[in-house]
Amino acid sequence: MPLTISTLKEDENENRVALSPEVVSRFVKSGFQVLVEKGSGEKSYFPDQSYTDAGAKIVSRDQAISDSNIIAVVNRPDEKTLGSLKSGQLIIGLLNTLIDPDGMKKLADQGVTSLSFELLPRTVSRAQTMDALSSQSSVAGYKAALVAADTFDRYLPMMITAAGTAKPAKVLVLGTGVAGLQAIGTAKRLGAIVSGYDVRAASKGEVESLGATFLTSSVSATGEGGYARQLSPEEQQKQQDELAGFIKQNDIVITTAQVPGRKPPLLVTQKSVEEAQPGSIFVDLAASDLGGNVAGSKPNETVKTDNDVLIIGAPDLPSQMATSSSEMYSKNVQAVINDVVKDDKITIDVKDDVLSELTATYNGKIISTRLRKALNLPVEEEKKPSTSPDDKQNADKKPSDAANNKGGDQQ
Repeated sequence: MPLTISTLKEDENENRVALSPEVVSRFVKSGFQVLVEKGSGEKSYFPDQSYTDAGAKIVSRDQAISDSNIIAVVNRPDEKTLGSLKSGQLIIGLLNTLIDPDGMKKLADQGVTSLSFELLPRTVSRAQTMDALSSQSSVAGYKAALVAADTFDRYLPMMITAAGTAKPAKVLVLGTGVAGLQAIGTAKRLGAIVSGYDVRAASKGEVESLGATFLTSSVSATGEGGYARQLSPEEQQKQQDELAGFIKQNDIVITTAQVPGRKPPLLVTQKSVEEAQPGSIFVDLAASDLGGNVAGSKPNETVKTDNDVLIIGAPDLPSQMATSSSEMYSKNVQAVINDVVKDDKITIDVKDDVLSELTATYNGKIISTRLRKALNLPVEEEKKPSTSPDDKQNADKKPSDAANNKGGDQQ
């Protein structure tokens, strides 16, 4: 009997959807049945009819949950939805496992299999097509540069006119992972003078290949599995002091540093904000209820300081480009489902170097090493990641979007 995949409508603050009509069509052609909660794709400009044309069935939320084997979501659903999941069902999405590890234990107790994109080991080459954090960060970095340009009250490029010459704006991007590189490339194409800062010296070539100047620190935050580690208070203070000199030389600063499940590192101190020139722009992709990279930033708000500096808290930029974000995200979902479904059965190999970490819960157990540590559970012998040449290259190339400390390009 074919498996049934469903997707749910996200909450009112989220415009993305976990499955696009294109990916639904591929699933249907592969023999899956697909259920779509009514209205799921409307904010991404995917009307219900587009899903029907792709071979899906439009149903109520209750039916999408009860009649499916696999449920694909963007963000962690509400507790009522999670509580209604049954033993044997699989849910996949950005589940905030490290922010609410106790909630994941409840899913384990229910017998629910959960795959959380934040846990994906990002340096394993086979995981690249599954990497939702990277796909969404790519959108965020691109959009961040556009938001900054739209808000900035001067030209970004040098403009020569009959009335005189306008100097190009100076843009600093803190963190040269996926989001950072997209921000750098976009700002450069808009004509700005761009610099990229990262604690990873290996990022130098990538930044310079985009025509930007590379800046680095004496502090290293490279961590395990492609995620940057959290800095000690002393290291963070040293990094902030080094950054302060770079920041005040720029008109626009875009920050991208996140550590999943923990407070984002403070890269731009209150002193740096106060020393910025009037009209300067800070775009903080890490702004959250836990804090942000920029002192005074607030999620989804623009704060104007006493010295006429704008701080834009922008954690939801992928949601603001919902069509493109959803198209990429749904392909990440497709890659994972294709990997775990064999002969119309869900098969999770907990010894696999990718699935052993991507899987939060399975067969009533907490699987992911990172989640087990968060719950203070015994950790089995560390799984050895793939050591192919491609994986080694990826480890140098894209560990995280860390200016700093970024544990993942989480949006």
